[in-house]
Amino acid sequence: MISVGETFKIGIGPSSSHTMGPLAITRQFIAELRQNPPLKLTRLHVELRGSLALTGRGHGTLEAIQLGLLGFNEESDELDNWRARLTALQTDHLLPLGDGHIKFDPAQDIILNTQTAPDLHSNMMLLSTLNDDGAKSEPTIWYSIGGGTICAAKDMQSGFKPEADEHLPYPFTSAAMLLEQGRMHNLSIDALVRHNELSRMSASHLNDKLDGIISTMMNCIENGLKTGGTLPGGLNVARRAPTVLAKIIADEATRARGPVGAENNSPDYLPLYALAVNEENAAGGRVVTAPTLGAAGILPAIMRHFIYRDADDAHYLERAQTNFEDCRKFLLVCGAIASLYKTRASISGAEMGCQGEVGVACSMAAAGLTHFWGGTNEQITIAAEIAMEHSLGLTCDPVGGLVQIPCIERNAIAASKAVAAARLALLSDPENAKVSLDQIIEVMRQTGQDMSSKYKETSQGGLAVNIVAC
Repeated sequence: MISVGETFKIGIGPSSSHTMGPLAITRQFIAELRQNPPLKLTRLHVELRGSLALTGRGHGTLEAIQLGLLGFNEESDELDNWRARLTALQTDHLLPLGDGHIKFDPAQDIILNTQTAPDLHSNMMLLSTLNDDGAKSEPTIWYSIGGGTICAAKDMQSGFKPEADEHLPYPFTSAAMLLEQGRMHNLSIDALVRHNELSRMSASHLNDKLDGIISTMMNCIENGLKTGGTLPGGLNVARRAPTVLAKIIADEATRARGPVGAENNSPDYLPLYALAVNEENAAGGRVVTAPTLGAAGILPAIMRHFIYRDADDAHYLERAQTNFEDCRKFLLVCGAIASLYKTRASISGAEMGCQGEVGVACSMAAAGLTHFWGGTNEQITIAAEIAMEHSLGLTCDPVGGLVQIPCIERNAIAASKAVAAARLALLSDPENAKVSLDQIIEVMRQTGQDMSSKYKETSQGGLAVNIVAC
């Protein structure tokens, strides 16, 4: 089982694979250079291949590389405070290293190689050093494999899987094993996952980690609801969440004046929350991979609409502790489902298309909501299966290489789909289920393999070439 800490990472938008991954790679690379700088080092080169080269500009990859070389920490540092350092690097082309500086001109030293096919994974980075006589080092090769996870070439060649740990009290590598562990030990999925996590960390550490994820997700919604304007990148996409919120509130006020029993809890809030998160993500705000940033709005929307309550809730004080525990359980169940997709297929849009991002997030959310509504372990996996079965074939074809069209609205639609899948699963008899979660994950993997590269985060097909990016 892959840890929930590997699935849910706090970072900055717009992309976990194209922003968070390259940032982590270059931060690690420069940290190692600072510890043991090569003799006569004068310059750095970063080469991008595959999806990183094709959509890196729109996904914020170039800025992320520079932030990583400067040592930016996306979990704790405020990006606005680093703008001056970015501007200085782009002006004087000097990176601090040891007692001096080395040359790094982003315009020249970040190379977008769209002609050479990458090895092993579509998101490939090569990092090289140059000495004072122009000799270039053998490149260090890294891959950004989705969800903010990075992998060195040597590990990819040996069959790397992110932080999978077999030494757990209740190991599982398939949905069938997950259900069998639950039956053998009379454990719900959330309890089983919690026991596995507690073999890695203390209960207080786990709760703190989960609570930090929950708080970041809820803050992201709130920031998105109150921030208007236009998203960066050149498409001139307006941020809609504040105006949509105002319309919903006005509609509720109208209904409140209507006949007794009129509905006052608008279902429009659910897609609104997803819009808010993904507009924050597109603007480079602080977001949680769930399991990626391109699919970051679905889980928070479900959690906020159905589970989480804030201080404006009249019953907040009396149910706050229980409520937070409900949110933790929701994330643990979602984490179990994400682990299956990560180990048996992929969550990378560059490998699977958007079925591996929004499709997986929809599957996770349906499972978590089914648990919250009292579903059995079997019904939880049925919900996850239904959500993915009706997300198969989703392409990743962002217009202008930006995580905006169709990504933002797609999260809003998928949040509603997750609810439908959960409700259908609760009405289902597991004995009559014809398609298992393991089978649908394998179908997704095969579909991703067969999908044309035009539809896998390259912006070379679909909406990306039929919608004028202006």
